Amino acid sequence: MSRKPWIVSARYDVAFFLAPPVLALLAGIAISGTDLTRVALAIGPGDLTASGLFIGVLIHAHLVAVVFRSHANPTVFRRHPVRFLLVPAALWAALMWSEWIAVIATIVATFWDVYHSGAQTFGFARIYDRNAGAPADRDRALDFWMNQLLYAGPILAGATLIDHVEVFGELEGFEDPLSVLLASVPAHAEGHRGVLAWCVIAIGTVMVIVYVIASLRRVRRGEPISPLKIGLVASTGLCSIYTWGLNSWGEAFFVMNLFHAVQYLALVWWSERDHIAGMLRVPGARSIALVVFLGSTLAYGAMAELFEPDLHAWWAVTMVVSLMHFWYDGFVWSVRRDDV
Repeated sequence: MSRKPWIVSARYDVAFFLAPPVLALLAGIAISGTDLTRVALAIGPGDLTASGLFIGVLIHAHLVAVVFRSHANPTVFRRHPVRFLLVPAALWAALMWSEWIAVIATIVATFWDVYHSGAQTFGFARIYDRNAGAPADRDRALDFWMNQLLYAGPILAGATLIDHVEVFGELEGFEDPLSVLLASVPAHAEGHRGVLAWCVIAIGTVMVIVYVIASLRRVRRGEPISPLKIGLVASTGLCSIYTWGLNSWGEAFFVMNLFHAVQYLALVWWSERDHIAGMLRVPGARSIALVVFLGSTLAYGAMAELFEPDLHAWWAVTMVVSLMHFWYDGFVWSVRRDDV
């Protein structure tokens, strides 16, 4: 079956899937060093800045948006009702019951987020290659590891390494062997940072060469391959290397999460807009559905960002939403099943 090269349309894809990595990088550069990133607001916990509030709300909004796919889509919901109802409730109870589980959940969420972010670009890459006519499994493993490397590699090698492993320090005070081992990670990471950097740079260079050679060979053999995929992977990788790796403008977290959230919200809206509009059953339902979609997700984002973290029950809710988002996204979208 012949497909158009885009997921939605040329304008929609460029605006919400392809251009966001570069636009987010430019936005991060533009606000770096301004009052938006330096002056603390009078609202919210701690020294929250305007850029911090904006990106925090957007991050939480995109995390909760998965429910429009998992719970509001009848076809998807019928496949996994236990995962969508019982598991979140059980996880919330466990987080309330054990401080150790709460700390472990925080650590898991930190690193699952890294994996999940690379997996999102991988998913877009597979869709574009499928639309170009490539077989579902053609270079699938290469695309997967390429995207994971482009996202996680600069984190492990770059200026934000300690920011990501310092969460292990929360296990200080626990005396079990696992907690003691994990609590020592920040010190070991700082001590071996140089070695880690060279290892990741070397492996990353090899992976980039292999990826380019494999793509050129497909072109020479006349095999279908999506130029949109190559452009997306390249621009995302450039963004990741310059932000996570160097953090030159101190805005790595803002840049990477901005384009990731925009891409995800746009994908969920495009995929689920008819289901949301169908539930409303009123004239002009699609416009109202967009207001409901953005209004509800952003409202949750604001609550999650502004509420005091000392409210343990609410914190547990936000942690459940985060972990379920990472988990659900692994199976509610399937290029092989032609879900998207």
